[in-house]
Amino acid sequence: MINRIKQYDWKRYNFSLLCVVVVICLIGAFCVKLAGGEEMGAALMKGQITGLAMGIVVLIVLSVFDYHFICQFTPLYYVAGVLLTAATHSPLGTDNNTDVYRWVKLGPITLQPTELMKIILILTLATLYTKLKSKTDRVSTLFIAVIVAMVPVAVILIQPDLSSSLVAVFITVVLVFAAGTAYKILVPIISLGIPAGVVLFWYIQQPGNIILKGYQYRRVYAWLHPDDPSADDLNLQQNLCIRAIASGKLYGKFIQDGGAEGAVRSYNSVPINESDFIWSVVGEEFGFLGCCLILMLFAIIIFKCFSVAKKAQDFLGSMIALGVAAMFMFQVFANICVATRIFPNTGLPLPFLSNGLSSMLSSMIGIGFVLNIGIQPAKTSNSGFTMRNAFGSDNSKDIDMDLEL
Repeated sequence: MINRIKQYDWKRYNFSLLCVVVVICLIGAFCVKLAGGEEMGAALMKGQITGLAMGIVVLIVLSVFDYHFICQFTPLYYVAGVLLTAATHSPLGTDNNTDVYRWVKLGPITLQPTELMKIILILTLATLYTKLKSKTDRVSTLFIAVIVAMVPVAVILIQPDLSSSLVAVFITVVLVFAAGTAYKILVPIISLGIPAGVVLFWYIQQPGNIILKGYQYRRVYAWLHPDDPSADDLNLQQNLCIRAIASGKLYGKFIQDGGAEGAVRSYNSVPINESDFIWSVVGEEFGFLGCCLILMLFAIIIFKCFSVAKKAQDFLGSMIALGVAAMFMFQVFANICVATRIFPNTGLPLPFLSNGLSSMLSSMIGIGFVLNIGIQPAKTSNSGFTMRNAFGSDNSKDIDMDLEL
C-alpha cells in the first residue's frame, strides 16, 4: 500500500476543489452563526468549525488511501449501514426533539445514519457494476442493483425520511444509466415508468393514501393549493423563508449594515434556519448576487466531480465520482427548491452549508474519494492485488495494487 501511494500522480491532486469546498464551509459556518443569533450563534459556529476540522481530516485520509482497497469491503459497509440506519428505531435511536427518529446516539456523538448510507450506497453500486460490467445487458443485473438499492431506501422510508430516500433513488438511477445498462432494458422501463409516475402523483394527492404519512400528505396538499386557508400554517415556514430571501434584494443586508448589532433580520422567524432552511440566511445576508456566487461554487464542485469521473483510470473510480456528483446535484437542487417553495416542504440539508456533523462528514467523505480517484496512476509494474481479480472487471485500464505494508 505504501508503494502504491508513492506512485500517485500528485500533480493531479485537485487543490482547487479542496479550496472551493473549504470556502463554502467557512461561508456556512458564518451563516450558521448568524442563524443562531446572540444566544446560540457562537455555539453553533463552534460546532460547525469542529465538524469542518474533522471533515478535513477524514477528507485528507481518504484522498491518499486507495479507494480500490476500501471497496473490497463494501458488503461489510452495506450491512453495517443498513443496520445502523434501522437502529434509529432501537434504544440507540433518538428524535432530537423532532418526533421523528432519524438519529442514533453513540456515546457523546449523535449521528444521522442516512447521510453515511448515501456514500455506502454509491460504493456498493459502483463495486457491483464493476463486477458485472460485462453483463449490463441483462435484466438480472438491473434487478440485483435495484434490490441492493431498495433495501436501504425502504429502511430510510420507515423512519420516515422521504427526502433522503429520494436522494438514494436519484443516485441509483444515475449509476444505472452510467453503468451502460442496455437500452432494450431501459426503454420499456421508462415507457411504463412515466405513466406509472403520473398515476402515482395523482394517487398521493388523494386523502387516505397509504404511501404518504398524514403530515406528508398535508404538506403536498398545501403546496398544490397555496390559496386554501388551511394551507397557511403548513406553508408558513416556506413563506417566511421566501420573505427573508426577497428582503436581501440584489446585494444583501450584510453589505448594507455589516451585521451591526440590533440589525433586524427576517430569517430569525424561520424555523430550522441553521439547517434545512439555511438558504434563507444566505439570501437575506448576501442577496441575489451572493446566492449566484454560492451556486457557482456548488457548480464548480459538481463539474469537477464529473471531470474526475471522465478522466478516471478505471470504471470503479468513474462510477464513484459520478455517484458523488449525483448526490450533490440532487441535494443542492432539492434544498433550494424547498426553500423557495418550488417543492413541497421536506427536510434535506444543503451540503457544506447546513449545520450538522453527519451531513458535513458525508460530504467530506465524498470529496475525499473524488480527490483520490483523480491522482490514481494508470498502471503499476508491481505484482499483487489487481482490480481484475477483485472485481472481475474486463476493463483494459485495470489497476494493480500493492498491498504490502
